[in-house]
Amino acid sequence: MGLNLLEKTELWVNDISLSQANLTDMAAAVARTLGLPEQKVMVVDVRPDHITFDVLEKEVRQENILGKEEELLQALEAIPGVTLSEDSCVHSNGILGLICAQGENAQEMLTRVDQMRNEIIHNVAKRAIVFPTGFELEQGLIEDTNTPYIKGELEKNGYKVTVGDIIPDNEEALYETLSDAVSRGFGLIVTSGGVGAEDKDHTVEGIQRVDETAAAPYIVKYEKGTGRHVKDGVRIGVGRVGLSTLVSLPGPHDEVEMTTPLMIQLLGEGASKTELAKALAAVLAEKWRKKGLGHHHGHGHQE
Repeated sequence: MGLNLLEKTELWVNDISLSQANLTDMAAAVARTLGLPEQKVMVVDVRPDHITFDVLEKEVRQENILGKEEELLQALEAIPGVTLSEDSCVHSNGILGLICAQGENAQEMLTRVDQMRNEIIHNVAKRAIVFPTGFELEQGLIEDTNTPYIKGELEKNGYKVTVGDIIPDNEEALYETLSDAVSRGFGLIVTSGGVGAEDKDHTVEGIQRVDETAAAPYIVKYEKGTGRHVKDGVRIGVGRVGLSTLVSLPGPHDEVEMTTPLMIQLLGEGASKTELAKALAAVLAEKWRKKGLGHHHGHGHQE
């Protein structure tokens, strides 16, 4: 079974002393012990009595790390210039800590793996980042009422929330910023604004670049090219990459108030990206039906 290391990729060896030892050989020995290609482990820190290795792989096989401490220490000790003592040991704060699992039967080990995984997954799921988007906010033309509202609702539901920088109305900037948030281990990545049909609206497209199979149902459809509409409608976007869910909420504040609690509820129920996108789009489409498909603001952060 593959275990996702969930951003905790460092392990260190304590009570180790070095004399003219080759760090590349040491990293390669650790990689071989863990069943990884030699270039997938590197030395990132050397101190007088301990050394830190970083695993450059998102996943490792369970059987390659469980209880491997002794084997790993022996592999290091076989390298010229490496001296270990009776107190030498391997340590890691994450899944890699299973290297040290000893004297337990397989079932107990697996239970520990599951507990650790669930704990880390839960912690990641509750880490959120909220990004405002658009030139209106960048230039200070309007007040951002959406971000504080989304942040407050998430915090009420146990999320640890970071507020990201304003993302420009630019697909490339959206793609880079959202990809970075995924790699930083945020379980929920929310944007507000930029879901409209104008040429400045790119958040759904940004999410689709991060997740090519993102769900992007229509809220309302237009004749392409009528008025300011360069796209054939307004959509909501929900993507999922690894443990991260990406959601593009609309710009008008009343729509953010309609969708945010629903998003939180459905995430708590474990909804798929398709279920979440459809539910959010349905609530907004209903509003639009009542308005008779009136004018839509791409951002309108306060309405």
